[in-house]
Amino acid sequence: MKKDQVQIGQLYAAKITDKIVPVRIDAEHKDGGWTATNTQTNRKVRIKTAQKLRNKIGSTPKDDGDTPTKRQPVKKKLSAAERKKLLAQHKADQENARLREEREASPEGMTASEAAMSKSAKPKRAKKPKDAPVKDKKLSLIGAAAQVLGKNKEPMSCKDMVNEVIAAGLWTPGDGKTPHATLYSAILRDLKSETPRFEKVDRGQFTLAKGA
Repeated sequence: MKKDQVQIGQLYAAKITDKIVPVRIDAEHKDGGWTATNTQTNRKVRIKTAQKLRNKIGSTPKDDGDTPTKRQPVKKKLSAAERKKLLAQHKADQENARLREEREASPEGMTASEAAMSKSAKPKRAKKPKDAPVKDKKLSLIGAAAQVLGKNKEPMSCKDMVNEVIAAGLWTPGDGKTPHATLYSAILRDLKSETPRFEKVDRGQFTLAKGA
């Protein structure tokens, strides 16, 4: 190739260190020849004579002066775990966006599910004032029987104890027809406990245990 055929900015096939590589002619060199760029390596080279150039390949756009073209970064291949994590994050972002739009469109500022949960929630009970009177707990039959025995100081049968607690208004009978049998069973269970309140003194006769 002749010197007058070489054009600045054109791309040529050039022989550099016994290899044919594509170069871009950037400018004329002050000592003769041209300053060029090896487009495969983006390195500056000097073309001393036109004989180093073979044929024209084409022209390439130049950056500011002799700035070499930057290589595009190679994209990293994601692993299966990374892809799964990104997919889960994408779904979560979509769901959050949907819920946000639903809240903005609702007059209550809630989603349909949140509104349903709010309506189904049980109202909180009002707190009782500290100075409110405390209601007396209803005595159980066996508790009332213990009070009767404590007053009488004498052994009593279950029937006598039931009649006494009803007469004293300590206990009100329910639907059961044999409250004395119910009391008898309760006292037998009490006698088997570690700290019984009752003591059997005779057949069908009971009194309060010592210290009860």
